[in-house]
Amino acid sequence: MTQDFSAFQLMLDATWVVQAVVLLLISVSIISWAAIFRKLFLLKRVRNQTEDFEKEFWSGSNLNDLYQSAMRSAREGSPTERIFASGMREYHKLRDRRITQSDALIEGAQRAMKASYQREVEALETNLSFLGSVGSVSPYVGLFGTVWGIMHAFTGLADMSQVTLATVAPGIAEALVATAISLFAAIPAVVAYNRFTHDIDRAANRMETFMDEFSNILHRNVANAGAGTATATGR
Repeated sequence: MTQDFSAFQLMLDATWVVQAVVLLLISVSIISWAAIFRKLFLLKRVRNQTEDFEKEFWSGSNLNDLYQSAMRSAREGSPTERIFASGMREYHKLRDRRITQSDALIEGAQRAMKASYQREVEALETNLSFLGSVGSVSPYVGLFGTVWGIMHAFTGLADMSQVTLATVAPGIAEALVATAISLFAAIPAVVAYNRFTHDIDRAANRMETFMDEFSNILHRNVANAGAGTATATGR
């Protein structure tokens, strides 16, 4: 009779250790795919929101009006918009305290934006370390299941007087399934990790560029004593 060598049947016939390894890898793969799709949608939304905010910012709008709008949409806005709101909030607090030194005003706004920037980057990097761990550890977990399965297969052949390929093949095949599933879990995680790292670095650089340009605008507005009618012109 022809023996069933389907992956499902091989797993049913495998040892409990190999089955446990395969179940672990499948669970990790499902979680990593969910994290990948969430990160894809998040980065796409951040990119679109950032483009919309920067377009409005550089259109010459009043900074105070932009600040009020950013405060109303704090949660739904882009990271760049929240960084802008943090800088303007600190700038207004210092001015309300009758602080007029330009250096103190600019440095205070820059510190607030830097703290907000760190929070935004940490939020974008959520689950990124998990994908990196899945990509690096999964092959070793699968290798453990493969080695265990092969060891069990050869141990079972010790009592046989005659060994043929037909007797060796099932044990080897069920062990190699663990390696195949580990690669299925690891490869997408590695590809996604590298892609997301690149996209997050680009987003972080874009936010840093905005912080520098906004700081220059604040510096000019303080120097001209025109904060009350400040606009995002002169890029």
